[in-house]
Amino acid sequence: MDRDPIATIGMIVLLTSSGDFFSPGQPAHFRLICSHSVPVRPKKGQKMGGRPRRGIDGPDRPGIMHRIRRHLLSTRTEINPMTNTCTRLLIALLSCCAALLWPHRPGLAAEQTLQLLASTFPIYQITRNLTAGNKRVQVALMIPAELGCPHDYALSPQDMRKLTKADVLIINGLGLEEFMGAPVQQANPKLRIIDSSRGITQLLHFGEAEEHDHDGHPGRPAAKDQLHEEAETPNPHLFASPRMAAQLSANIAAQLARIDPAGAPLYAANAKAYGQRLERLAEACTALGQRLRNNRIVTQHGVFDYLARDMGLEVVAVVQGHAGQEPSASEILAIVATVKEKKAGAIFTEPQYPKGVGKTIAKEAGIAAATLDPAANGPTEAPLDYYEQVMRTNLDTLERTLGSN
Repeated sequence: MDRDPIATIGMIVLLTSSGDFFSPGQPAHFRLICSHSVPVRPKKGQKMGGRPRRGIDGPDRPGIMHRIRRHLLSTRTEINPMTNTCTRLLIALLSCCAALLWPHRPGLAAEQTLQLLASTFPIYQITRNLTAGNKRVQVALMIPAELGCPHDYALSPQDMRKLTKADVLIINGLGLEEFMGAPVQQANPKLRIIDSSRGITQLLHFGEAEEHDHDGHPGRPAAKDQLHEEAETPNPHLFASPRMAAQLSANIAAQLARIDPAGAPLYAANAKAYGQRLERLAEACTALGQRLRNNRIVTQHGVFDYLARDMGLEVVAVVQGHAGQEPSASEILAIVATVKEKKAGAIFTEPQYPKGVGKTIAKEAGIAAATLDPAANGPTEAPLDYYEQVMRTNLDTLERTLGSN
């Protein structure tokens, strides 16, 4: 009769749990009756020379002992051992086979909980959409949800604790997480990192969405060294473009599938569905861009450069050459002059930054001011379609502010 290999190996492990089983004094014939609590039951009057090994059914081998017991309880097996030498060689061979095969049993990896840690709110929301329905995965956000772009962020003790508990860290990439580095690997040397921007082409560099004059940013005098440094720095704000966000989503799903093969079909299905929703949103952006009466705008900083490219918008000036760095009085005057010269339709601030400077520029230049949200931050318990809601609100704001045909 054919036997389950696991049950056969387990039976031998149970039988050899007694240190005296293969001692010379043992009789040549045994009848094994397996019970839940006694792995090896000798004949009446026979002593057990050793103690049963414990831990077989421990956390390293969950469920295996249950299968062995269930198999043995359903059958009586007579074991006729050979000579001690041959039997020991057989056990050694079976033990090696079990050791080689055990780590590759699919049920073990599938039962483990995967702890994912997203670096930023946009990446957190994308990852939540990709892992929806997978109960073995837990997704956490490292920085506070209300923070926004972490250009000047510094790791906190709480962040370090999150890193030590994570199996996988998912980042935006392209230098957005400048606050990370050696401390991350020191906190968790085994941490695996998914760079969501890896392999994405058609990247923009800071200022590339704007028209430049010989002094650098329109209306923003800048040193040549600073301009050279910015020209070599890719713009990391891919998430603010639905089309680029779809590429981030596909990247994360593919890398997650390699780390967690058991969840690969779900990640692929979710990435396809989410990507289709983002592509429809991207098409709506492109269609609106073609209808706008005035496509020339001023933005807070370079967060909307990819969206501007998708919609055919011309960013004639930025308020902050570096996020969080307010312009000086002379720079504000230069921006106002550029706005008038280029006949920009509006200035768009962001909810993550103060609106005072933007309103001042709008007043001095005689243009409208409104707010566009790049979805860089949001509520802690945001719905899965939060990004889509925000972007459709942005489209309404652009059409209302710039007019459409």
